[in-house]
Amino acid sequence: MIIRLCTLGILLLACFPIVAHAENSGLQAIRIMTMNAEDIATSDLVDGENPRLKRLAAIIQRIRPNVLLLSEIALDVDAQNANRFVRNYLSVPQEPGLRPIIYNTYMPQTNTGIHSGFDLNNDAVLETEPPAPQPSDERGKPAKQTQEGRDYGNDCFGFGTYPGQYSMALLVDRRLSIHANDIRTFQRFLWKDLPDAQPPRYEGGDNFYTQQEWNSFRLSSKTLADIPVSFADGTTVHFIISHPTPPAFDGSEQRNKLRNHDEIRLLQSYINNEPALIDDRGTPGGLPRGEPFIIMGDLNADPFDGSSVGSPITTYLIHSPLLAPDHMPRSEIEIDGLDPTDTARFRLRVDYILPSAGISVLRSSIWRFGHDDPEGFPSDHFPVWAELAIPAVSE
Repeated sequence: MIIRLCTLGILLLACFPIVAHAENSGLQAIRIMTMNAEDIATSDLVDGENPRLKRLAAIIQRIRPNVLLLSEIALDVDAQNANRFVRNYLSVPQEPGLRPIIYNTYMPQTNTGIHSGFDLNNDAVLETEPPAPQPSDERGKPAKQTQEGRDYGNDCFGFGTYPGQYSMALLVDRRLSIHANDIRTFQRFLWKDLPDAQPPRYEGGDNFYTQQEWNSFRLSSKTLADIPVSFADGTTVHFIISHPTPPAFDGSEQRNKLRNHDEIRLLQSYINNEPALIDDRGTPGGLPRGEPFIIMGDLNADPFDGSSVGSPITTYLIHSPLLAPDHMPRSEIEIDGLDPTDTARFRLRVDYILPSAGISVLRSSIWRFGHDDPEGFPSDHFPVWAELAIPAVSE
């Protein structure tokens, strides 16, 4: 049964007209995909032989998105890891019948693995030198974290056992254009500068962070990036990517829960064009009203379950009048213990494609085909994809 469903899913995807412009309709169709790829290291990308990444590439070659966000791919010193993934994995047919797929890429700078110089988790351990990254195992699975790596990562602006770990990459169909000069990032935006930011506190009311730490604490655990992408007719859509910290791994002070909450609130502030925001180039404000956008990424927040503070995903995004109605992708494949809307094996919906009002969701789904492969699914998250109808630029 799984084989028949899988075949049907592949055929349905292959039949859809990608970057199609329906004559006289004023709409363009595009396929979008987001996936947390679970810690792709630079060493995984050098030769195209990592078994896990070959399985990941095969999934991408089946879905064939026009725009793909990969979370948790390491940012190397020359920001070429996304290009290496395209060259060594996606440009090679991974299975009979699959076609290569080529993308232009963009990788923003990230706070992960950038040491703060402070003992941010207050454990009286300050390890300022990252340990050497460990290679994946023979199946291509990421190396397990060591205590040394955790000691280093817990005092970084964003958790990472080495600089650049867990970064993001946007991959864009070569029929589309990335406006590189117009990209905006908020890697260095400070938590204290978000209006109404509340610092984590101990149960007695004392601040968890010292004043010096709070004055330098960056809000984004990775970054928020606005990447404008244009169609051939000149229509431009802003792809707004983010990967907030998980609301976990903290104590009663809830420092990670509160940070996750405010990283999602930063997304709301950006699409609301809040004047208090200052990007990494020093430009104030957010996205001008009326600009079409799509929020993408592993936002580490479920609308109903999990350990988020105050349901930020619904309060600030899903219920926003600036967003299209939530389509809530579902999977055709049942897995014991998971809801049809769960996007990760840890039983939560955390991965999102959220278009602005005016962009229609034609269909969407969570790809779980091959989840029972004896070699292992390539991530603890599942791909989420959507086909969207985007209004074309007026003549």
